[in-house]
Amino acid sequence: MTSERKAVRRILRESLRGRARDVTWLAIWSLVQALPAFLSGRLIATSIDHGFLRHRPATGIAWLALLGVGVVAGAWGTRQSLSRLAAIVEPFRDELVGRAVRGALERSVVRGAGADTAAVARLTQHVEIAREAFANVLIVVQGFLVTTVSALLGLLTLMSIILVLVVPPLVVALTVFAFALGPMAARQRESILADEGIAETAATFSSGLRDVAASGAEDVVAGAIGRHIDEQARATVALAKLTAARTAIVAIGGWLPVMLILASGSWLRAHGATPGVIIGALTYVSQGVHSALQTLVRGLANTGLWLMVTLRRIIQTTTPEERAEPMVETLAAATIGIRLSNVTFAYGPHAMPVIRAADLRIDPGDHIAIVGPSGIGKSTLADLITGVLVPQEGMVLVDGMPTARADPAALASRRVLIPQEAYVFSGTLRENLTYLRDDCSDEDLDASVNALGVRSLVTRLGGYDATLDPSTLSGGERQLITLARAHVSRPPTIVLDEATCHLDPGTEARVEQAFRNRGGTLIVVAHRISSAMRAKRIVVLDGETMDVGSHAELLERSTLYRDLVGLWDPGIPVPGDVAPIDLPGVS
Repeated sequence: MTSERKAVRRILRESLRGRARDVTWLAIWSLVQALPAFLSGRLIATSIDHGFLRHRPATGIAWLALLGVGVVAGAWGTRQSLSRLAAIVEPFRDELVGRAVRGALERSVVRGAGADTAAVARLTQHVEIAREAFANVLIVVQGFLVTTVSALLGLLTLMSIILVLVVPPLVVALTVFAFALGPMAARQRESILADEGIAETAATFSSGLRDVAASGAEDVVAGAIGRHIDEQARATVALAKLTAARTAIVAIGGWLPVMLILASGSWLRAHGATPGVIIGALTYVSQGVHSALQTLVRGLANTGLWLMVTLRRIIQTTTPEERAEPMVETLAAATIGIRLSNVTFAYGPHAMPVIRAADLRIDPGDHIAIVGPSGIGKSTLADLITGVLVPQEGMVLVDGMPTARADPAALASRRVLIPQEAYVFSGTLRENLTYLRDDCSDEDLDASVNALGVRSLVTRLGGYDATLDPSTLSGGERQLITLARAHVSRPPTIVLDEATCHLDPGTEARVEQAFRNRGGTLIVVAHRISSAMRAKRIVVLDGETMDVGSHAELLERSTLYRDLVGLWDPGIPVPGDVAPIDLPGVS
């Protein structure tokens, strides 16, 4: 908790540190804003003593008119102060959004914890709550300091002895308030956690409403969500009970000085106080100190607590785990390649493992095909191999680097994963093809385009510098562009996760041949059995075990593989060298 408090203070300090110019102007306009609070008691005392009590109403009204001028000037200062506050608050909000997004990606992708559904609540609710709370806290604290300091300085110039009746109760009230903030923050934190629990539970169940209805589990779901709602209600009620403490604090710091001044009227008169001075002192306290304290207590007890608790929650869920330095430099050459050792992975702590106790060795230059029934975990295995997912048990090494602790840039330089859904963005064809390799020359592009047999597509699109509209491309054309992008990038390992599913068998064979010819490791999540038959080794997944072998070996010992071969196409020949194919049958 101490580290979280330090992190909160650091975020708040950094939000102000880079805004020195705005903070300076805020201080300058605060001096203008302070004019009414500083002048009010003095001008009212003068209007009474030198005007109304001497039967000179015009003089008294003139002094009050001067106070009106001060109020107008103070209003202008307040307006300018608020504009400076906005320049401080908006960058603070942007920083929190960045932290929330980075934290969600860290949790889901790097740590492999699955979809972070609570991140929706943090982005749509908690960040905005923190932004509004930060703005309100700045306004409240700045207003309290301006008004209270101005009122106390006014009392000092009016009659300094009156400060003895005002300052001690104010200090006591602020001290009590400081000690009460802890319990208030605890109750507020419970409320926020309950709110986040409602969002996460509702999102989880809403994604499976059909299963809930089919199994008749409506009461179970309602009970689970209802428990979170009850927790939020209890936290809200407990927080409301602390309102009495806030009322007492305002009474001590704001109303007690008024009572002391009234009770000490004779004593003050004996020390030279005039009726105007006493009324002016009451004005400073009731309109200045009391109002400022009431606003401070109400503001910090509400928005201030929301700010602290929300920031702590955001910090808890967005602080990245420490990651060890990559181990590439210290590992022996014998470890180069891809190794899976006793790897187990499940999508969630209570889910059945998709990959269980898997061991796999892929040497440099190997050609692997991954096959299995739909939904069995082929793409999951590909994601584990490439470090997109991190196993809950075991270890995955890519060229000696544990993917769980690998530097993302170093890992990206060693493998490229092409998924089934091809990513093509609006831009030139050259920008799309060189997305993973900035130093690519036209000769390199030509070599990859010719190897993959997509020259006619490049020509039809208008050449490398033609602007692409992804919506006008077919699925096969998008896949060919992303495959050419991967071929150009030349990483040691290429993983094709059904990346040729929109291509015809001949073009698919040409693509795989091109990747084999370039050297390096090729891993294919097979869309057709022909891809598996072209591989040196085949990985068969059945949900319980992983069987690895050649096509002939697996036909002999794996019933599932024989079934898969029969289901796909028992009569398809094993392709060998493929004649040049220029974009036939792209779907």
